[in-house]
Amino acid sequence: MTVAHVYTVAFQGIEAREVDVQVHIGEGGSGIFNIVGLAVKAVGESRERVRAALAAIGLALPYKRVTVNLAPADMPKEGSHYDLPIALGLLAAMGVLPASEMAQYVAMGELSLDAQVTAVAGVLPAALAASEQGRGLICPAACGPEAAWAGGIEIIATPSLIALVNHMKGAQVLSPPVAKLAEDVRNTPDLKDVKGQETAKRALEIAAAGGHNLLML
Repeated sequence: MTVAHVYTVAFQGIEAREVDVQVHIGEGGSGIFNIVGLAVKAVGESRERVRAALAAIGLALPYKRVTVNLAPADMPKEGSHYDLPIALGLLAAMGVLPASEMAQYVAMGELSLDAQVTAVAGVLPAALAASEQGRGLICPAACGPEAAWAGGIEIIATPSLIALVNHMKGAQVLSPPVAKLAEDVRNTPDLKDVKGQETAKRALEIAAAGGHNLLML
């Protein structure tokens, strides 16, 4: 049994923990596509985004049983950034991309239905984790400048799935991203514009920093 491996991360606070995305395509199953490994609903929805994105670049999943395991299975996985590593694992398992080469990368990115790779949060911690693991990073083009602050690792910042496939095959070269600060967004509402209400603002800041739920009356 051949299993393709691509790596990504799961976030616990601001810490990025390694996740091994294992993809197996086996006989039988009549097109069944399962994602296992303590994945929440948003990760489960990756199935349809990945299926549509592959179709958008002219590929279809084989009419076999596809199993994606997000290991370790006892660590919760949430977020849409699992789309890209799952797609790359499938491409490696299908023989479209070299499996041995894909196993050298940490990948993260959300896929649109037309196979564009859209921005996700947490790219810099993922880049730092990839550096510690001795791997490169594959991320959305929009996140490339953020990832480049990690320094010292190979970063492939791609706008689309087909551009990434062409890059890996040598048919198209994606330029390495250059580190830069995010653009200053003007006229954005800010808590500092609220006069008074110090206790309420403090509660909002704590909830936002910790990712907590909040009901304010």
